[in-house]
Amino acid sequence: MRATPPPRKRKAAATGPAVRAPRRGTPRRSATRPAGPAPRSTRVDDAYAAIRRRILDNVYPPGHQALESALADELGISRTPVREALIRLANEGLVEVVPRHGMRVLPVSPADMSEIYTVLTALESAAAEILAARRPTDAELQPLVDATHDMARALKQDDLDAWAAADERFHQRLVELAGNRTLVDAVARLADRSHRARMFTLRLRPKPVNSTHEHMAMLERIRAGDAAGAVDVNRAHRQRATRELVAIFERYRLQQL
Repeated sequence: MRATPPPRKRKAAATGPAVRAPRRGTPRRSATRPAGPAPRSTRVDDAYAAIRRRILDNVYPPGHQALESALADELGISRTPVREALIRLANEGLVEVVPRHGMRVLPVSPADMSEIYTVLTALESAAAEILAARRPTDAELQPLVDATHDMARALKQDDLDAWAAADERFHQRLVELAGNRTLVDAVARLADRSHRARMFTLRLRPKPVNSTHEHMAMLERIRAGDAAGAVDVNRAHRQRATRELVAIFERYRLQQL
């Protein structure tokens, strides 16, 4: 009887996925898309910043009128972001939006300045009080010291523009060091309106030699932790500046700036 041969073993099928060889000569597509136009929010911010700067520097003086189309051409953008920027500026009291006529830069009257400085005095005094109460370090106060020294240096060189920039930097940093965001925002809105009058009258006022001494006196009170003393110095400082500014309005019979 013939023996039955054993069954043949079948080869096991491959279980892994098939690997394809890379195709040569085919470049990979880049995931980076070409840059498109700037987002609308960015264009609005740019238009707002540009128009606001022109107003504060009196490039657009009080009473200046401009059509939306003219502003858009000047800034090289469409009218829509210009329109939204003007609405923001109107809410801040810098311009009046005139239907079909674009915008008109609002003037600042002696009564306006008196009210603005009254509120600024209260807000900055609050900042000085907060700052003195927490006894800041010398390193924190150094920007205020530097700004005051820059003011003195600018006066020696008869550079009133540099003096004004350093003075503005001192007051801005003073408020920022208080660490109160709401206080910073409130001061910034008022400072924009007072800036125009200060720059317009900068060369009509007596040489501002007192400001440097008053700043140093305020720094001494803050460094010593004397909150009440810092408030008193700042209040006297601002009230003197207000009197000088109002006197210029009266001397030159200015109804508005």
